[in-house]
Amino acid sequence: MTGKGSVNHNSRKFHAKNTDPERSCLNVEYCNENIKDVYHELFDEALARYNEKQTRSDRRIDDYYEKICSGKQEKLFHEIILQIGNKDDMGAKTEDGQLAAKILDEYMQDFQRRNPTLRVFSAYLHMDEATPHLHIDFIPYTTGSKRGLETRVSLKKALAELGFKGGTRSETERNQWVAAEKERLADIMLKYDIEWEKKGTHEKHLSVLDFEKNERQKEVAELEQTIFGSKEELSNILHQQIAAGQETEQMRKESETIRQEVSELSATNLLLKEQTEELTEDKEKLLSENEKLEKQQKKLQQEINKMVQSKEVMERNIHAYDEDVKWQLAEPGALMSAKNYRDKKALPLVEKLKEVVKNLTIKCVQLMEQSRKLTAKVDGQQKHISRLTDKVMEQNDTIDRLQEKVSDLGRLERHLGREQVQSIVERSKALEQAEKANKRPKRAYEMSR
Repeated sequence: MTGKGSVNHNSRKFHAKNTDPERSCLNVEYCNENIKDVYHELFDEALARYNEKQTRSDRRIDDYYEKICSGKQEKLFHEIILQIGNKDDMGAKTEDGQLAAKILDEYMQDFQRRNPTLRVFSAYLHMDEATPHLHIDFIPYTTGSKRGLETRVSLKKALAELGFKGGTRSETERNQWVAAEKERLADIMLKYDIEWEKKGTHEKHLSVLDFEKNERQKEVAELEQTIFGSKEELSNILHQQIAAGQETEQMRKESETIRQEVSELSATNLLLKEQTEELTEDKEKLLSENEKLEKQQKKLQQEINKMVQSKEVMERNIHAYDEDVKWQLAEPGALMSAKNYRDKKALPLVEKLKEVVKNLTIKCVQLMEQSRKLTAKVDGQQKHISRLTDKVMEQNDTIDRLQEKVSDLGRLERHLGREQVQSIVERSKALEQAEKANKRPKRAYEMSR
């Protein structure tokens, strides 16, 4: 009932010796799809999802059709051949042969609906041979697979989804399905008053040796089917083990990455504490220097105020020189000689003016020197303030970076849990201490009594 299958022969791309080309026009073609196109239709989506999950390029499958074609676990397709009677009682040229063709056609019409997991891509009713017979080529597939492709080729699984679970060595899924299909054909035959004569009942007439030989052949075939199923299950287990190993390795790498990140964050945290202490000290220094600067600014302001007051005093003194009588040259008397006027009036006033000019000159020079020193001091303080401002900005940037590291550590604690992070930190510290201890020079002592 089942065969290897030859699509080219079924479609009559070539004629064998047992065919009559003149009657090939009577053949019925139910379907004749390209098998590669059907493979793309059935498996491309599952293949794409499978390849997306693969982390290793050597595990990706480029062409599922070629993989099955070159593999040994599954056949590309299966074929079932059905025939009623033989050339003597159901010859293709007779009325009974026409009836057989009608029964086979009715059987074919319901085949795909009855077997949804057996995708038919080629089916022919041949009337150009001695007896009408039906060739059905199909691809068995299963969906929802947890290993490999979600949708993949599997005769065993496809028949299991149809309700054929298998049992003893003689009651495999395939044998159960074939028997069920024969019963379906027999039901249609009964509608046309044709009874199925089960040839298997004649085996009792065989010799004991031949009968046992046939039984052994059946057992071998069933055993091969069982071995094939066991190989498939073993392959599934191996694939699962490989996948589990890959997942374990991936988890190990992720754990190592997390451990390194925690170690880095721990080191960053220690650095953060040290830099925080340094920043606190710098802050205190800046506050102290700021107080000093404020005092110096007040002192400078006082000195500037003094200079302003001195200027005002000088201005008042200048006005005094213009208005005060003692700084005015007196008019000569009526009887005073020029010599007396010069000696008693002019010269004393000139000497007095000289003394004032000298004092003013000294005072002006002193004020100019004070102004120069104050200007230089102010410039120096401005530069110092600028340097301190730059330093404060740098420290603010450092604080921002350290705060970001603290946030990263917080995220890690929320993701892994504070206890786990703390445990990793403690282990990292222990490892660092062990490494430091190993690097210390060991002293050797000589044993003595």
